[in-house]
Amino acid sequence: MRKTIHSPASQIFCSLLREERQNAGLSQNMLAEKLNRPQSFVAKIEKGERRVDLVEFLTITHAMGIDPVKFIRKLQKLFPDLLDI
Repeated sequence: MRKTIHSPASQIFCSLLREERQNAGLSQNMLAEKLNRPQSFVAKIEKGERRVDLVEFLTITHAMGIDPVKFIRKLQKLFPDLLDI
């Protein structure tokens, strides 16, 4: 399996995460405060410079007040070949 950090799917994931944060009415600083992390943590995720593990993903979606399952379904609709290897 190839690394995914710079894949099209990863770029879509980062864009969708940023879009959902903005839709939640949160700035990067506001989300970072909720996560007890520096603003650069959120910025690096959104730029695709830092990968997010499952636990971080669940923590981030909780802090944004969004359903992680709905997020994943939306991601799959935007990138239906996501799981093709």
